[in-house]
Amino acid sequence: MTLLALAIAPVVIIIIYIFIKDKYEKEPKQLLVNNFLLGAIVSVIITTLLYILIDIPLPLKNDNSIFEQFIKAFFVVGLSEEFSKYIIIRYYAQPHHEFNEPFDGIVYAVMVSMGFAATENIMYVLQGGIEVAIIRAFTAVPAHATFAILMGYFMGKAKFSNNRVLLNLTGLFLAVLFHGAYDFFLFIDFIPGVWIGAFISLFIGIVLSRKAIIRHQFNSNFKIHKEK
Repeated sequence: MTLLALAIAPVVIIIIYIFIKDKYEKEPKQLLVNNFLLGAIVSVIITTLLYILIDIPLPLKNDNSIFEQFIKAFFVVGLSEEFSKYIIIRYYAQPHHEFNEPFDGIVYAVMVSMGFAATENIMYVLQGGIEVAIIRAFTAVPAHATFAILMGYFMGKAKFSNNRVLLNLTGLFLAVLFHGAYDFFLFIDFIPGVWIGAFISLFIGIVLSRKAIIRHQFNSNFKIHKEK
């Protein structure tokens, strides 16, 4: 139970943080839970299927190949995981009538992503123990949140734009880019010290995520009514 609590704790903290940041028009709790569960179950299933499909034409066996680790980081792990989240946001959350301001893109993207992160984290922590739980609480779980915020920022803009396709795909692209960069530097651990690149990319992602949150807060459709 302790390991389970440690695995879920960072996910809960991030969800609460984003819920608080949604200042002007809170989303229905049931819809938030639905998106979380879709991320925790459906997104994980889609990712697993994509892993299997990609592995057939593209078997990556050489762990010491920079090129193969690049392909694995960006096109196997990054693309598969972020696309599985994107599908849920695009076809479940975004069309919903409660998705009624740009900030909602961030909220629902984070809920889906934290659902995925919860399932992933539980698996890793139950296998690796308390040390893994602590490390991932400050690395992998926040990383998933930053990928989601960057994706959600553009998907939130897309809902209210004539360039919906371009903005949606921009969100997906950025999530894959940052996810791939983060994983790539960790995958090539056979090069001494290169892992620091993962934390640099995470730091940049956090900075951009903070700016994305502030910008959508400032441009909220409900801000004027709330402040009156």
